[in-house]
Amino acid sequence: MVAIVPQANTQPIGEKRVTLRGLNWQAYQQILHALPQSRGARLTYDRGILEITMPLEDHEYASELMGLFIRILVGEMGFKLKSMRSTTLNREDLNRGAEPDNAYYIQNQPMVAGRNVNLDQDPPPDLVVEVDITHTDIDKNRLYAAMGVPEFWRFNGQEWRIFQLQDGAYQECDRSPTFSWVEKEYLYQFLEQAQQDEIAAEKTFRAFVQQKLANINHES
Repeated sequence: MVAIVPQANTQPIGEKRVTLRGLNWQAYQQILHALPQSRGARLTYDRGILEITMPLEDHEYASELMGLFIRILVGEMGFKLKSMRSTTLNREDLNRGAEPDNAYYIQNQPMVAGRNVNLDQDPPPDLVVEVDITHTDIDKNRLYAAMGVPEFWRFNGQEWRIFQLQDGAYQECDRSPTFSWVEKEYLYQFLEQAQQDEIAAEKTFRAFVQQKLANINHES
């Protein structure tokens, strides 16, 4: 029997969620494929628990701007990028599936360039980003660690937390393994400035990154 558990609104509202329990993989797949491709809701499935999330304005703002933050860093550092956005990451062998806010191939981009990803054969994304302003019933750290995602960012509307996969579990770290010179304050300032003007914030941050990288290259 499936239990429907609505979320209590005890925190600032960034998402609306519905949790379904007692679903097997086949039932999850039926729900996933019954929903329209253009839906705004995102599904996360973890061994019998299905959480359906409808992002609201604060969630979408943070998700979009964090994606831009990453894209600027990747571009200015000369990396390659394949963006998966919220592509469904299904792993039937793990009885887990997820649609993150953002997912990227950076280090492994050459392995998946020019084609669709097949997680039965390809590595997982190098970096996954999740914005969870309200409570989630899914243990996303354990979920993405099980999938083998090397780096996982979480943002609750105020704090950016960075996790690196080590020996099958995430260890929290102060800086991103991919962008080791980037301090958390850079993101906070970027998000704050973008509230007034996203274009101006983008230009300011890009110029800042260019200057920081020039200084780093000069020192080395």
